[in-house]
Amino acid sequence: MQQTLVINVVGLTRKLIGEHTPNLQKLLGASVDIKPMVPAVTCAVQATYLTGKTPAEHGIVANGWYFRDLNEVWLWRQSNRLIQAPKIWDMARAKDSSFTCANTFWWYAMATGADYTLTPRPLYCADGIKLPDCYSYPLEWREELSQALGPFPLFQFWGPATSVKSSAWIADAAIWVEQQKSPSLQLVYLPHLDYCLQKVGPQGDISKDLQEVDALVGKLLDFFTARHCRVIVLSEYGIGAVDTPVHPNRILREANLLAVKTDLGREYLETATSKAFAVADHQIAHVYIQDAHLIPSVKTLFEQQPGIARVLDAEGKRELGLDHERSGELVLLAEPNAWFTYYYWLDDSKAPDFAPTVDIHRKPGYDPCELFFNPKLRFPMLTMVGKVLRKKLGFRYLMDVISMQPEQVKGSHGLALSGADSTPIFMSTEASLVPAEPIAATQVCELMLRHVFD
Repeated sequence: MQQTLVINVVGLTRKLIGEHTPNLQKLLGASVDIKPMVPAVTCAVQATYLTGKTPAEHGIVANGWYFRDLNEVWLWRQSNRLIQAPKIWDMARAKDSSFTCANTFWWYAMATGADYTLTPRPLYCADGIKLPDCYSYPLEWREELSQALGPFPLFQFWGPATSVKSSAWIADAAIWVEQQKSPSLQLVYLPHLDYCLQKVGPQGDISKDLQEVDALVGKLLDFFTARHCRVIVLSEYGIGAVDTPVHPNRILREANLLAVKTDLGREYLETATSKAFAVADHQIAHVYIQDAHLIPSVKTLFEQQPGIARVLDAEGKRELGLDHERSGELVLLAEPNAWFTYYYWLDDSKAPDFAPTVDIHRKPGYDPCELFFNPKLRFPMLTMVGKVLRKKLGFRYLMDVISMQPEQVKGSHGLALSGADSTPIFMSTEASLVPAEPIAATQVCELMLRHVFD
């Protein structure tokens, strides 16, 4: 076996590699494009890379979906058992029982068959306080890493204060894991470009962000190649420019198909009593419909809406590899310049209490507005500091500093678009193992295996 490091630089495309990325540029000579898949979102793409299967086969149809038996919409679950197919470490161990794998912040990192794992995992205390932290296996690594690197910077990993600091922590953790265990394969996740591209779009000025991420890649390349490791750099998707938010749940509500419950003057989505509702995820949305007889009329409703390129029914889902029981009865695909919000309220004064907060587990859909402070706040950082102070003093508080103005979002992803902004990339220090022609996302798993065993 040949030790291999896989660096997942989320949002990286060939177009972004240039004067600001000298370390990445060194690998361009051994690179190939990855054909975008549907849905081009983190959890689905990573599951495909780990299994070589489509969402119809591995079951990860988005970053989250409606769990029908629980009557809950859940995004960003962590159990690896949700992936319904053998993973790369299962295949590798079948070839060589001494194979070991470390998952350093790729998703679905808990309840896993990987040998070592690290993943974001805040502490939710009984008094309501959320503390930054991570989960590790072995369990004692969490304390050891916190002592070596400081606590995982959760609030720089996601939210309006996101920065390269979290990716830098992950890169240092990858080096620490190598020093401890030298796994046969280590999977590393560097998310920073993803977030800044969603904020400013591919035409925005991200030169500083590119330099910061490139420096991290260079640090990992130097360290791991000095230890005679092969290094792969890849991405999950590219991010295209958007300027049009589309609100499928509001469309359903105005058609009297979506139900809400009012608590303390605020509205909350009622999934069980809604005739139809949508779980939005970037540029795709799964529409769950209680009565099969309503599917044609709901399909017609969405086909008439601007910003929606295509409405997939059973045949369309089969065509794109999304025909899994977790998928909605219909799946919406946005126009290239549009994306889907989860918003279902018609009056912002009645929005749920979690809407202006960073709360990825309570929102029934993905919310990129969590990357922005509320533009109506004159001094957002000062406001946030005041709320943190209330928390530390033991008072009740609500960190309601997040924007609810979706027009601020300038970049999104999810569609199988070709083009310089949307096409992910695969690069390697081992040129002989890189194909000459573009590859499907389902081929990445075998390419990673070849790096370990060829």
